[in-house]
Amino acid sequence: SARVSSGPWLSLSSRVTTYSSYDMDLFDKVVEPAKEFAKDSTRLVNKCHKPDRKEFSKIAFATAIGFAVMGFIGFFIKLLSIPVNNIILGNQ
Repeated sequence: SARVSSGPWLSLSSRVTTYSSYDMDLFDKVVEPAKEFAKDSTRLVNKCHKPDRKEFSKIAFATAIGFAVMGFIGFFIKLLSIPVNNIILGNQ
């Protein structure tokens, strides 16, 4: 009689895949950080709250001041770069 080397006729013990310690270490290196990230993310979302009107106004004011300061810095850099550029290139 002929032996069948593959297919559903194989015994269960020959179909069970054995994982090496390298595969398990790799699995742990992927799964553990994912579990930790999920746990930390859940903790963060549960700790967050909607700001009240006073807190929102304070944050909006600080953001507006930051935008204004960055705008003035950009404006003055551009203002100073025009004469410096003319000096370097000269009047052509």
